Amino acid sequence: MTGRIDTLNNLRRERRRDICRRLRSRAGALATLALGAWLALVVPHAAVAQASPSGAASGPGAASGAITSATWPTRPVKLIVPFGAGGPADIYGRSIGQGLSEAFGQAFVVENRPGAGSVPGTDQVAKAAPDGYTLLIISNTQTINETLYPHLPYQLLRDFSPITEVNSMANVLVVNPELPVRTLADLIALAKREPGQINYASSGSGTPYHLAAELFKTMAGISITHVPYRASGDARAGVLAGHVQMMFDSLPTTLSQIKSGKMRGLAITSTQRSALLPDIPTVAQAGIPGYEADLWIGLVAPHGTPSVIIDQAQAAVARYLARKDIAATYQAQGTVPVASTPAAFGQMLAHEVEKWGRVVRFSGATVD
Repeated sequence: MTGRIDTLNNLRRERRRDICRRLRSRAGALATLALGAWLALVVPHAAVAQASPSGAASGPGAASGAITSATWPTRPVKLIVPFGAGGPADIYGRSIGQGLSEAFGQAFVVENRPGAGSVPGTDQVAKAAPDGYTLLIISNTQTINETLYPHLPYQLLRDFSPITEVNSMANVLVVNPELPVRTLADLIALAKREPGQINYASSGSGTPYHLAAELFKTMAGISITHVPYRASGDARAGVLAGHVQMMFDSLPTTLSQIKSGKMRGLAITSTQRSALLPDIPTVAQAGIPGYEADLWIGLVAPHGTPSVIIDQAQAAVARYLARKDIAATYQAQGTVPVASTPAAFGQMLAHEVEKWGRVVRFSGATVD
């Protein structure tokens, strides 16, 4: 009897040992699986960290070469100005280029592409790669051209991404001092006595200066002849030399000539007088109620440019224009810094296309 009991006890002990061995084996397998899963998660990241000691961005974006705040710009950026040297777009385009260069430590190289109402230069950027390395300075001209030119090779609101409105300013109606007029009323009276005999200059068909004059001509009920130049500097030189009698030009670029007497300012195109030329009335005050034709400058990129680049560029321009020295310089030249958001600038562009479309149709302006 005692022997049977001992045998049963031995069997029970052996069974317990077998169960313990199986449990230990299963626990080891689970531990191995857990360790493997942990290594699969940790080791690749450790390897990336060791391979990227500079702290460069890792993960899917870096692996695919996506543009991030740390990777733009890594080389010079072209800043296309589709207007000639010496005009507002050129002056403030170069100013913004300097500000962007200082902000990013890369050259923003201004390239002038004037002529044909800015269409070729604008089209160049519309067809550029949307990688942030080709940007465009624009003005009212591009919104005017949407209606003035029936077969543009691009569409402003479709083919560009807005970055920011840079600034806005008034235009001034100026005449050569030899023209025997001292007021806007004098000019209108002379034009009515001699229809078609007074020539006005502009920097080309579709420019704000062209449309400002066409709107004035229509609202005043007079006939004056358009003489388009390749650039605003050339048009200004034509007025100074007496080759043409008058033009609408930006306040910043004519201020010194007006003050020196080389040009005579007759009226401001904004709704209020300029503090820099307080004795010159607005066109509306001088006898044409409702007239207004200001000028603005903006910055855009080809459609599809990554939003991170758009936002970085806008923020850099905003910081630059917020500097006291820059703001003071702009204001002393008769221009107002703006630095709108991309969304706000996009809404403004849509409004300007509609507004200037009405002016083109109302005035009957055509490409000369």
